[in-house]
Amino acid sequence: MLRSILFTLLGYISGSVTYARLFAALLRKGDIVEKSPDRNPGTANAFTYGGFACGVLTLCFELMKGFAPVFAYLNTAGPTSPYGLTFVIVAPVVGHAFSVFHGFRGGKGIAVSFGALLGLMPTVWIPAVVLAMFFIFFSVVLRIDPHFYRTLVTFLVSAAVMAICPVGLPVLLGFASITAVVILKLHMSSEEREKIKVKLLWMH
Repeated sequence: MLRSILFTLLGYISGSVTYARLFAALLRKGDIVEKSPDRNPGTANAFTYGGFACGVLTLCFELMKGFAPVFAYLNTAGPTSPYGLTFVIVAPVVGHAFSVFHGFRGGKGIAVSFGALLGLMPTVWIPAVVLAMFFIFFSVVLRIDPHFYRTLVTFLVSAAVMAICPVGLPVLLGFASITAVVILKLHMSSEEREKIKVKLLWMH
């Protein structure tokens, strides 16, 4: 129990580090949060307002800050708890969304969500694959625009599919909690809500 609490706290602190801000500052790209309309310190804005190097570095470290606490919890010596795993999975996403280092303000948590799910591999691979699959599907097959709605639909559909997959209840609850955090941050976002558009990319 104590180990689960420790890794949950470590996961939250890990998630609270907003690498888009950090690398934008190191590369002298200015404040990408102030530049972006949605004021989101995430990977997409790191690419858009910080450039390619800033975006790549941000993506790698955003994935890692979700991956590291989950993978370490499952693969280092010490007892694990099934429902302790649920909290460890969601902790980095909560940290990113409500960063303790930035007045409990943060990003939407998309990249760090992937990182946390990758931390379950190779034992549990379905969640990361399902989320990636639906992001690709709703981006390049049945395209949903703008990105706000694509993210919303992707997480909701992924959660529904995982509910019928053999991922185990602790992991399912972890992903459901991640989905709730992402939806909450989408709701809180200041970006303009354009009308949703859905189209098959091979049809005009």
